[in-house]
Amino acid sequence: MTTPPQQQAPPGVTGEMDPHPDHGERSYTGSGRLTGKATVITGADSGIGRAVAIAFAREGADVLLSYLDERSDAEATARHVEEAGRTAVLVPGDLADPAHCRAVVDRAVEAFGRIDVLVNNAAFQMTRDRLEDVPDQEWDYTVAVNLSAMFHLCKAALPHLGPGSSIINSTSVNSDMPPPTLLAYDATKAGIANFTAGLARLYGPRGIRANSVAPGPIWTPLIPATMPTEQVEHFGEDVPLGRPGQPAELAGTYVLLASDEAAYISGARIAVTGGVPIL
Repeated sequence: MTTPPQQQAPPGVTGEMDPHPDHGERSYTGSGRLTGKATVITGADSGIGRAVAIAFAREGADVLLSYLDERSDAEATARHVEEAGRTAVLVPGDLADPAHCRAVVDRAVEAFGRIDVLVNNAAFQMTRDRLEDVPDQEWDYTVAVNLSAMFHLCKAALPHLGPGSSIINSTSVNSDMPPPTLLAYDATKAGIANFTAGLARLYGPRGIRANSVAPGPIWTPLIPATMPTEQVEHFGEDVPLGRPGQPAELAGTYVLLASDEAAYISGARIAVTGGVPIL
């Protein structure tokens, strides 16, 4: 089904999207799988981050919501967390700054006393037809937000993670099948997958699990904010299921990886791609 033509300025906001994404607001029902867990989610204002925050809260977790500057989206997500009876801590700021990454972790420890689950989900991308069209600063910023921020957040959080804790990093189907118009994004997502696999081996002896989730085409504000109109109109039509995924369709995977049910899952990369294989 063709998506209506639309464009937004980066990073994009949920309220201007047509159709409105499904984050599980009406459909996700929790069952206590994350009761009492202290969690941090980056890019939590909208898209996958919002869906994961709603699911985590309804499963019994308190949530720190890290976001850039999309205050209206972040406050909407926080309301869902609080309506589930859990604590929402809002922390705006640019994760391209290593000092801000450390501040996010410090704020979580201040609020919760510890961190049980770290979800590195924030990301930036921009479509460019040729490598020559990619500004140097755009390459650097994409790497800083997508890859370096994950490093800084993990490094800062590890002293506060105990046995049974979980790190979940959002990679992408692009780590396996890189579109040529998203080279900077592709490179960072491949790096995330590789980093996560190594992290699982390094910190497994401490009882800390690390996994990544590889989404396919998911309908989030990043799409109309960073892709040409013609790509937005046909976004997700080329996967076997024939449509883009909704953020809510990712949430259960993150809940599983955050939960004690996944006590023996570490070093995995789980594909949620609408049928596109990851090898």
